[in-house]
Amino acid sequence: MKRIGIIAKPQSSPAAKKILDELLPYLAQKDKEAVLDTDTASIAGLSSPHPKSKVPALVDMVIVLGGDGTLLSVARLVEGKNVPILGVNLGGLGFLTEVTIEELFGTLEKIFKNDFVTDDRLMLKARVHRQGEGVAQSLVLNDVVISKGSLTRMIQLEIFVNRQFVTSLRGDGLIVATPTGSTAYSLSAGGPILYPSVEAMVLTPISPHTLTNRPIVIPNHVHVEVILKTKEEGTTVTFDGQVGFSLRHADTVEIWAADSKIRLIRSPQRNYYEVLRRKLKWGEG
Repeated sequence: MKRIGIIAKPQSSPAAKKILDELLPYLAQKDKEAVLDTDTASIAGLSSPHPKSKVPALVDMVIVLGGDGTLLSVARLVEGKNVPILGVNLGGLGFLTEVTIEELFGTLEKIFKNDFVTDDRLMLKARVHRQGEGVAQSLVLNDVVISKGSLTRMIQLEIFVNRQFVTSLRGDGLIVATPTGSTAYSLSAGGPILYPSVEAMVLTPISPHTLTNRPIVIPNHVHVEVILKTKEEGTTVTFDGQVGFSLRHADTVEIWAADSKIRLIRSPQRNYYEVLRRKLKWGEG
């Protein structure tokens, strides 16, 4: 690995600058070229011609400095590039940004010796169809969420898998999550935890009107279609909780597995079950 991309959360200036002041000289000492996006370069007091969207195509790996939200935004940029991502949490331990600041340089030493393991994470593609025309689309690592507006009492959705009718759902909405996203919004809505390498996605109703509408785990090779039957305005679809789009009556949200996965560099200090225990107090009395 010669060219190392670095993308920091823009709002994390003091913490990011402190680590960049150590990281950039360290990479230079290791004969590595650091490629920073414009925002990260600004935090470091430098200039860069590279917008964030261009960095993954220029490098051999990407270091993300921030939290899980920052990594989610970067994940949408690396589709098809086979560039591994190292997530470094500037605060506490994250589900995706597993490496702490204190562990960063020891982890990099292992990476530069090719002593590291990556987790291949499923991503989903979503497209909104309106009267037969695609009007919005996005790639997601966590989830696609269809939810009611603040003034809408309840929405009605029809759900199909591979053109087969599954159910009519009345409630606050629906979450379609990857295994990675199973520990995010889906979990708080009552969905199951899926191990990251499981080849599946989970459909989790949000506050369903009938208790018989329960979460269901389905294979990742299917196509999911969700049709909005509610005529009131206010329903939205959000992608990874970061990009939103307003839906209209009869809009269809189509969701399927992306052709390629992203590669997250696994922390050598811990495993997935340890992250569950530390983040969720999972299994503790």
